[in-house]
Amino acid sequence: MVHTYQVTGMTCSSCEAKVKSSLLMVENVVSVEVSKQEHSATITMGKHIGLDKLQKALPEKYQISALHHNEMAEEKKGWLETYKPIILIFFYISLVTLLVQFANEKFDAMQWMRHFMAGFFLVFSFFKMLNLKGFAESYVMYDVIAKRLPIWAYVYVFTELVLGIAFLVNFNPLITNGVTFLVMAISIIGVLQSVLNKKKIQCACLGAVFNLPMSTVTIIEDALMIAMSAIMLFYHL
Repeated sequence: MVHTYQVTGMTCSSCEAKVKSSLLMVENVVSVEVSKQEHSATITMGKHIGLDKLQKALPEKYQISALHHNEMAEEKKGWLETYKPIILIFFYISLVTLLVQFANEKFDAMQWMRHFMAGFFLVFSFFKMLNLKGFAESYVMYDVIAKRLPIWAYVYVFTELVLGIAFLVNFNPLITNGVTFLVMAISIIGVLQSVLNKKKIQCACLGAVFNLPMSTVTIIEDALMIAMSAIMLFYHL
């Protein structure tokens, strides 16, 4: 999750460096961007960190306060409000792809799944590309490959884009579905580990645009892609 805070007391570049280094020492802080001009600090964290803990990490001359988010509201968010972005995305992709089928003489399940997968990968890669760095910083926290090879976080985004285009143009179904099955099967490993270990980290499925927690919803999302690619893979064998 990425939060932006107001930080007062910074007057020079040394202050920026001091604030940044102090905040980086806080447990679960992944990265920090500080600006004395804007009097702000943008913090990427593995799980929610209270303002009091952040303040304690800073020297007395610096004061930190919430800026672009309301901590109380964040804590009180309901399930539906939290996952509304991903629910709406799945709803729109499902609606559009089903409408395409209604235009046909009969329902073609394979074509519907192919169109759904195309929409899924194109939309999700789009949101990730809005903030590639933010996505990568979140993804390396749980993905089994990205943890060891951080560049994979960036490659993964473009892999999704290519897969989306491949599904859309119906490029070699065996290769497209085979790669999808492999990529998503590997991806779900880190998700399962995080959820089963009850780690409170941000799900990177929609990049850094939305603050979605890792949960069973993420597992269902990945499992659905694995199931669809497996069905289409066997169909084309």
